[in-house]
Amino acid sequence: MKTHPIWHGIRTRTIAIGADPDEPMRSVTLPATWDDAAAAALTGLVPGEAPVALAAAARDWMAPLDEAARERLLRLLLTRRAAPSPAVWRGRAAEDPSFVLNLPAFMEPGGVFDTNGFAEAVEACADTLAILTPAARDLAIGMTDLAGLLAMLGIKYDSDGARDVAGCLAALMRGHADRASARAGEPGALRSLYPPPPPSAVIPGLASAAARARTDAIPHHVMTTSIRMPDATDALLGVETGGIAPAFDWITQEGHLTRAARGFLGAIGMSGEQAVAAVLHGSNPFPVAGSEAHALMHDAVAPFVHQMPSRPVISKPKPVVVAAARRDLPGRRRGYTHQASLSGHKVLLRTGEYDNGTLGEITIGLSKEGPAFKGLMEAFAAAVSLGLQHGIPLETYVEAFTLTRFGPAGAVEGDPAVKHATSFLDYAFRNLAANYLGEKVIPEASFEPGGSEDDPTPLLPLDLPAEASYKTKRRNLRVVGR
Repeated sequence: MKTHPIWHGIRTRTIAIGADPDEPMRSVTLPATWDDAAAAALTGLVPGEAPVALAAAARDWMAPLDEAARERLLRLLLTRRAAPSPAVWRGRAAEDPSFVLNLPAFMEPGGVFDTNGFAEAVEACADTLAILTPAARDLAIGMTDLAGLLAMLGIKYDSDGARDVAGCLAALMRGHADRASARAGEPGALRSLYPPPPPSAVIPGLASAAARARTDAIPHHVMTTSIRMPDATDALLGVETGGIAPAFDWITQEGHLTRAARGFLGAIGMSGEQAVAAVLHGSNPFPVAGSEAHALMHDAVAPFVHQMPSRPVISKPKPVVVAAARRDLPGRRRGYTHQASLSGHKVLLRTGEYDNGTLGEITIGLSKEGPAFKGLMEAFAAAVSLGLQHGIPLETYVEAFTLTRFGPAGAVEGDPAVKHATSFLDYAFRNLAANYLGEKVIPEASFEPGGSEDDPTPLLPLDLPAEASYKTKRRNLRVVGR
């Protein structure tokens, strides 16, 4: 079959690219205005290692269609309004008879949404799937990049107006998909029932078109509509945000404004320079929508669509933690050095203080333990020091780490303020509490019945002598807990 004449006026480019960085490179030919992401997506849609051209790949899956149907679908594809699922591109349409419609591509110059064109595209896609998969029980006509369309219209995603638009679009899609399905064969067993669409929408004529799309005809298929997770088809169409999800990022990976961001600024009459100025003054000109807005949008669309993804889980807002500015310790600082022995294991505790006598730094030095355990303890002390310097109270650390239990544990020698400790950490923070927190009461250290408080057994096997046998290691290991 020859290439359709519609391609004759299309300027193309050829690029060597793979579906992902680990895939071998393939030669890809596609319209010159399409980005590299679309080229990579095409290599994923068409299996093999041979060169691939968009015109040839489309010709292959369109082969069963008549001339008029091929022309309609090619126009939808070249304007990036609609494309079929990966299964259709791979010649296995029966596995997933699906089309996705790219909503922002139906915006026309002047900021007008092509409502009639959208309705016609839905029916063209449904008719195509019915021809390609005559035995299919279900079809899946879907829409994607709702967030991009709303941005180009200047509508905030988290608004009643946005949900009205989405509900009307879903109802319009459902009505025309059902109409096309009813033409595909004998009526099915189920009448297509769904509620009336929203009575109004900011897109002129959308609500009335959605209302007119409702039909009494009984579809041939059990299902006709679906909101799908994004796949390579979305990338081929240049989709920025899959399905009906909100836009979570208004900046591309290259650091430029997304198409949706540019469209939103244009819709609200703000230039890029003004947007930058707003950001510099602490104001975000772009709307931010969270999981609750996504869930509400799901609820607005679900009554009109046969198959939906799971309803988003509404996450509770996390408390905002404002990091305190770090207070640097003086170059020459006071403090103390204290050496003690915990169950025969020497420990050296050093402190550094601010000029007002508050604690700002600790180090913990060990003598008998292995290098890995020493390193962990030194890193822990450094982390505590950073926390103290950023305003975390010593009381917080004392409450968290006293009574921490791991070997060695037992009697403390050389420190009149601490008689017993359940671990090096327990000893260190008991010592710090005694010297910096005054009268703070800390429960006395206790030990498990039957165990020896002078047992020097370490917690970690990496601290066991290298020459110990496997049986000795197993005998020395203990399960310890707070």
